Amino acid sequence: MPQLNLSADEVLTTTRAVRKRLDLDRPVPDSLLRECLEIAVQAPSGSNSQGWHFMLVTDQAKKSAIADYYRRAFDTYQESPNRPTRTFSEPAMAVAHERILDSARYLVDNLARVPALMIPCCTGRPDARGMNLISMASVFGSILPAVWSFMLAARERGLGTCWTTLHLTYEKEIATLLGIPETHAQVALIPVAFTRGTDFQPAPRKDLDTLLHTNSW
Repeated sequence: MPQLNLSADEVLTTTRAVRKRLDLDRPVPDSLLRECLEIAVQAPSGSNSQGWHFMLVTDQAKKSAIADYYRRAFDTYQESPNRPTRTFSEPAMAVAHERILDSARYLVDNLARVPALMIPCCTGRPDARGMNLISMASVFGSILPAVWSFMLAARERGLGTCWTTLHLTYEKEIATLLGIPETHAQVALIPVAFTRGTDFQPAPRKDLDTLLHTNSW
C-alpha cells in the first residue's frame, strides 16, 4: 500500500481527529491495520511490560451494536449541563467547540459505517479501588503512546482516525459483546477509515508562551 512519505514533523503536526472526512465506503484491508499495529507495539511501556491488547472490530453486527451504545452515551453527554461547550466564557471558544460538537454528531450518526473500529485495552484496571496516582499514570502511560503511534502510522498510510471515549459509558456491555476479559480495561475507541483527501494541516493552538513554565510556574 503506497505511503504518503510525510516527514516525521509533518505526521506529528497533521494527524487530526478525522470525522467528516472519513471515507465510509472504502474498505480498509486487514493487512494495513496490522501494519499500523506492528508499529504501535514498538512504543514504550512501563518496565517494558507490554500489557496492551488491541481489539479490531470489522463485523457489521458488532459495529452496529457498539454504534448504538455510542449514540446513547453521546445523547446523554450532549444534554448534560456540564458539557464543555456550555461552560466557555469566551464566545470564540464556544463557537469553535460547537463546530466540534457538530463533527462529533456526524461520527455518532455514521459510526456503524466506519470500516474498522480499534479498541485498545490495558492489562489491569485503572479504576481499581486503592490505585494511586502513580499507578494510574503508569497504566495509562503504558498504553497511550502505543495508540498514538497507531494513529500516526495510520496517517502516513492515508487513514484517518479519531480518539473517542464515550463508549466507556457502556464498557461492560461492550466487553460482553466482544468477549473482553474483566481483567482488562478499554481505554479508547478509534474509528479507522481512509480519508477523503490527505491534505490535512496543523491546527490552531494556544500560544506556547501561555503554556510554558521554566523552573517555576
